[in-house]
Amino acid sequence: MEAFLTSTVLVGVAEIGDKTQLLSFVLSARLRRPWPILSGILCATLLNHALAAWAGALIAQWLPPFALAWLVGLSFIAFGLWALRPDTQSDAPTLQGAGAFSTAFVAFFLVEMGDKTQLATVALAARFDALMAVVVGTTLGMIIANAPAVWLGEHLAHKIPMRSVRILASILFVALGSLTLLSGALSHG
Repeated sequence: MEAFLTSTVLVGVAEIGDKTQLLSFVLSARLRRPWPILSGILCATLLNHALAAWAGALIAQWLPPFALAWLVGLSFIAFGLWALRPDTQSDAPTLQGAGAFSTAFVAFFLVEMGDKTQLATVALAARFDALMAVVVGTTLGMIIANAPAVWLGEHLAHKIPMRSVRILASILFVALGSLTLLSGALSHG
């Protein structure tokens, strides 16, 4: 349950103001079909985060526990610093002739590649020995953050204190990174 809750909260908060949430605003404004857009986001996130969590689980098997704790802990701290930087989404990718689901799926999957929430999924799966809980948690966090963006669009974007949310996400990442480093040091020493 800890892996699920940590993954949900961490990604849900980190996603606010992220480029994928900005993409959700753009897709909503352009395509105006919330259900197919949300379905595309859900499917793209499940696939993307399942691959990321699988990679994290493999890393956890290959590295000795002390090295893994350092790698994951420092990664979370780096994500915390990264969360302080505002993302921008200048334009949404479009697929000529594709429907709302296909456009959302492909665009979301591609934009999420190398994003901090995808990399956080790798680190969460490496940290917790609960692959399914991490995938479901990070996907739920993504949907919690992006569903309002799809349904309420630009109107909501101007009412969220993005700077405060970025600071909160940063604090959560740094705290989890610090706890990971501390638990690694305590278990090794």
